[in-house]
Amino acid sequence: MNKDDIESAASGPGAGLGRPEAEYLFSEDAALDRMLLNVVGEVKQYADIQISHIRKLSEIGIALSYEKNIERLLEQILDEARLLAGADAGTLYMTNDTNGCLEFSIVQNDTMKTRMGGTSGPITWPPVQLEKDGEPNYSNVSSYSAITGKIVNIPDVYEAEGFDFTGTRKFDSGTGYRSRSMLVIPMKNKDNETIGVLQLINALDPDTRNPIPFKSHEVDIIASLASQAAVAITNVRLYQDLENLFDSFIQTIASAIDEKSPYTAGHIRRVQGLTMLIAGTMNSKTEGPFRDFNLNADEMKELSLAAWLHDIGKITTPEHVVDKSTKLEKVFDISELIRMRYEVMKREIKLQYFNDKIEHCQPSPSGEESPVITEEEYKLQINELDEEEKFILNCNQPGEFMDEAKLQRLKLIAAKRWDNEGQTIPYLTEDELYNLSIKKGSLNNEERKIIENHALVSYKMLNKLPFPKKLRRVPEFAGEHHEKLDGTGYPFGRKGEELSLQTRIIALADVFEALTAPDRPYKKPMNLSQALKILDFMKKDKHLDADILDLFIGDKIYEDYAKRELKPEQLDCI
Repeated sequence: MNKDDIESAASGPGAGLGRPEAEYLFSEDAALDRMLLNVVGEVKQYADIQISHIRKLSEIGIALSYEKNIERLLEQILDEARLLAGADAGTLYMTNDTNGCLEFSIVQNDTMKTRMGGTSGPITWPPVQLEKDGEPNYSNVSSYSAITGKIVNIPDVYEAEGFDFTGTRKFDSGTGYRSRSMLVIPMKNKDNETIGVLQLINALDPDTRNPIPFKSHEVDIIASLASQAAVAITNVRLYQDLENLFDSFIQTIASAIDEKSPYTAGHIRRVQGLTMLIAGTMNSKTEGPFRDFNLNADEMKELSLAAWLHDIGKITTPEHVVDKSTKLEKVFDISELIRMRYEVMKREIKLQYFNDKIEHCQPSPSGEESPVITEEEYKLQINELDEEEKFILNCNQPGEFMDEAKLQRLKLIAAKRWDNEGQTIPYLTEDELYNLSIKKGSLNNEERKIIENHALVSYKMLNKLPFPKKLRRVPEFAGEHHEKLDGTGYPFGRKGEELSLQTRIIALADVFEALTAPDRPYKKPMNLSQALKILDFMKKDKHLDADILDLFIGDKIYEDYAKRELKPEQLDCI
């Protein structure tokens, strides 16, 4: 440093400093230090940006892991990728292995104010084929990335070679948009299979908002996001596949139970449908007794599963009890034995009558007259047996209500005896009398307990299954569908507030379906008006929830169901 330099420094930035300090300020060492400080500053700035990206990437990964809706997840993936890269637009493709193509899942463009796919509605654009004429389709940049698994970073698509951007140019020409930079990244699962492609368009300068190339040091960050996205998509798909498998399995079990008996085919399906109709209507109310009733998606799922499984206990119920269409039906209807018995008795009377007539026409060796059954007595005995047989067969029908007079007559008939080749045989056995004396329906006390036991069996079976927390009440709702508000139901005899609204919904659906079912052999299809009257009686007897039934009738929830499931002649009040 010469004299002039020192003098200049005395009046410049180093003024006031001592000679050594002034000399240092303008030394090569000082310049080097300043350079180092600048480098350190740049490194720190770069590190801060990378740390920010990593922190943001971690936050995104956590957010993606929480999302279980595939459409919202795909939207979130593209949103976050564009945010990280500062991209104006982007497309998310998903691989369709069955059709060998990339399908447009999400399309976004801020300049064009465009959002398509996912929750914004379907995309009708044709997919990108992964093969053309039997060969890999390398001409399209997205299919190339999917096939090769390589990342493609293009500064300007109009100047790029090796890819066909005809579609891009056509889009730009029709919209006035200018596609420039493009970053295409394959999304691979843990098996290194490409499940989709993330395509970002036009990285924007943060100051000028003009398109710029995607920065090479940011590609790894976006690639990391794509990897996290592939994991999230795979997990959601696996979750949904397991849920679909579970739902299908449940419905298969329900169908198997229905198919076990031709007389209950469709019962479970119909009860489930009615249950969800009632619950959906209750959910929609903003005033009245159900203004605070609001089942979320998981709770509706829980209720649906309970309805599908409410009769699973019938797996253990013997078919001849489930299918018992008459009072005397066992493995077969033993009324046929009674019919044969009466035919034999009538045959014996006929033989005796005609034998007596033949003997009466021939002189007796002893001169004594043989006893003769007169024609009038013969007809009276035959008519009496015919009338008794008809009465018994009528009593065998479950729709026949047995009052005291009918029960007394049955007992008198059962007390009669007839001689069959030296054996004294009762007109009716004790078991036949017991079953014919059933006052209502076709089931005796023991059989009714077997049928009723299906509710307890349903509860026990379902209670052994490891339902997740959000489905933990399925056993309760399914097992209690025969409980009544007054406590006279089964299997636990619970009443009032002990019974959840979900249980009461299934109970109403089950009763209404049973009353109106058009395919039960032991009763005629009940008209809709009669079924609604019976439901009203059950409400007054505190067997069914009054508020739910009032809604069911007042909002005519039953109408669409009835038109779809019942016979036209049953629809007398629609």
